[in-house]
Formats: sequence, C-alpha cells, structure tokens
Amino acid sequence: MSQYEIAVVIGSLRQDSLNRKLADALVRLAPTEFSFKQLTIGDLPLYNQDDDANPAESVKRLKRDIAAADGLMFFTPEYNRSLPAVLKNALDHASRPYGQNAWAGKPAGVLGVSVGATGTALAQQHLRNILAYLDVPTLCQPEAFIHAKEGLFDPSGNIGEGSKKFLQNWMDRYVDWVKKHTA
Repeated sequence: MSQYEIAVVIGSLRQDSLNRKLADALVRLAPTEFSFKQLTIGDLPLYNQDDDANPAESVKRLKRDIAAADGLMFFTPEYNRSLPAVLKNALDHASRPYGQNAWAGKPAGVLGVSVGATGTALAQQHLRNILAYLDVPTLCQPEAFIHAKEGLFDPSGNIGEGSKKFLQNWMDRYVDWVKKHTA
C-alpha cells in the first residue's frame, strides 16, 4: 500500500479560522494511507523578486515542504471577493524564481468556508486561475463552496451529519485525483 503526503495550505492566519476548522475536520475523512501537513505561510516575507537569489529560510522551508508532498489541498477564505494576500504571497514565493515552480504538477483540491451563502466561490475561482497558470492539476468537481451554518461541525469538531455525505464524497474524489496523478 502506498502512502500519500498532502500539503495543506490554509489561506487564513486567524487562530479560530473557519477554514482551519474545516481542514482539521476534513482530513479525518481521508483513508489511512493519506497523511496531511499544514504548511506555515504566515512568516513569509512579502514577495520581492530581488530576493529570488537569496530567499529567506521560511521560503526555503515552504518549497521543501511542497517538494515532499504528493498532493496539495487549499482552504481559502474570501477577502473582498478574492483570495487573501497571505495565500497569494505563498503562491508567488513557491513559484519563483522563474523555472523553479515548486507547485508544478502537484494534484490539488480547493475548498473554502464562509459565513456568506455563496461560500468562497469567487476566491476559489481566482485561486483556480492562478493554479492553472502554475501547472497545478486541480480537481474540478465536486466544487465545495461551504456555507458555515449551524451543524457544519459537531461538538467534537468533526464534520456534522448534514454535511458529512457531501464532504466525504469530495474527499473520495480528491483521493482518486491524487492517486491518478501520482501513478
């Protein structure tokens, strides 16, 4: 049986982030041969092309963590109808300098949760556009625009019964996606 290491990128720095809660709960739906590592992106300096020749240690760590992963899972909030700056900054750092894109070829899944009824639809679309340019094969269906409402999480922090079937289906499709692209 193969083991799959998945790099989890959460586009929110907030400790009580809904997207962090979703990431923590969703990984519990994965099969045992999948393990998950949340990447640290809050300590990255702002991207500056002048630093490409001598990147900060935090940037080197991010690129090593991505290189070690078999797949990627992105959880993005929606800020002003787009993705958060901290997430864009991480995408830029790990894709540079030109020709040294750490993201390329890594199969990805994109999700997000928000208190708004449309979830994080626009942020996810912007993220998908960037990932397409970065040569990241991204699971297209099912889309997961999660509305944070009563019962999304149970008292233990797991996915609540009302959303479990949908999110288990998403995870099953993601697992197949990663296996297909790493075969």
